Amino acid sequence: MDKQQYKFSIKTVDCYFDADFSLLEELVPKEKAVIITDENIASLYAKTFAGWKVIAVKPGEENKQQATVDSVIGQLIKLQADRETFIIGVGGGVVTDIAGYAASVYMRGIKFAFVPTSILAMVDAAVGGKNGVDVGMYKNLVGVIRHPEFLLYNYSFLKTLPQDEWVSGFAEIIKHACIKDTAMFELLENNSLEEFQNSSSKIAELIKRNVEIKYNVVSNDEFETGERKLLNFGHTIGHAIENIYKIPHGNAVSIGMVAACKISETINGFPVEGSQRVIALLKKYHLPVDLKFDKEKIWEVLLMDKKKSGDTMNFILLNKIGDAIVKPVSLPQLKDLIN
Repeated sequence: MDKQQYKFSIKTVDCYFDADFSLLEELVPKEKAVIITDENIASLYAKTFAGWKVIAVKPGEENKQQATVDSVIGQLIKLQADRETFIIGVGGGVVTDIAGYAASVYMRGIKFAFVPTSILAMVDAAVGGKNGVDVGMYKNLVGVIRHPEFLLYNYSFLKTLPQDEWVSGFAEIIKHACIKDTAMFELLENNSLEEFQNSSSKIAELIKRNVEIKYNVVSNDEFETGERKLLNFGHTIGHAIENIYKIPHGNAVSIGMVAACKISETINGFPVEGSQRVIALLKKYHLPVDLKFDKEKIWEVLLMDKKKSGDTMNFILLNKIGDAIVKPVSLPQLKDLIN
């Protein structure tokens, strides 16, 4: 096990890498804890959760809504959860978003921690303190920024991770490489998804590297006033595609990254060869790079995006691979580029 600490303005988050699930009992008294997970994980790991109080929500992004949080809160009340109760979100990004949000608003805030079980949650969703829910087709419109007490990384959960979830998770890894880490981009080019899946040491090292990238960005800009916006590379159009067409998050972000590369070419002088490398890498990791989408529907959703400010949209563009910037793009220009 490898313990790392990440410091924020009013919180230090402990990360336990390559840890066993049994460590949880040393970190949190069982009698005070409530595990929030989804029905799939609750079924697969019933033996692991024996003796813990468990709330299982329905899986899938479509259930990341306020009604699910209301249901969780109702079950917490039935369990007589109080201000000493400790929430542990065990699952992918949907579960960690719901668990962190529910813990943040229940009794005006109780302690929580995460045991991320998917690549996406391990490198992105569980990291950085963002918790919340979608409102209809609008992604993460309601939520809070509040950090967990700790994250416990038990890589054995990846043994039951479906193949499409592996693929989806690597979109966020490629995103981190595009915006912050040229060497990691080259590492990904020189390996394959299958090589990472078949090497516990390679995947452990890659996950830790991505956690460090994200925590470094977040600690420099906790409340997203500047650099943290870079983490939205590929997400502006990606989120709109995801919620209209109900495709996996990573697939939508992959298509969004291709669009962002093309917009970077026009606005930012990003070389065509750079776009070609990004597209080739996404394809290598089995991610989609195009989709015939309804441009008007996408535009309607974009107009409700949190990154819109007045008549401009803060868009994440690449200068070169490993170097991104936040650039305000006028809405008329953005609409032209999307069309």
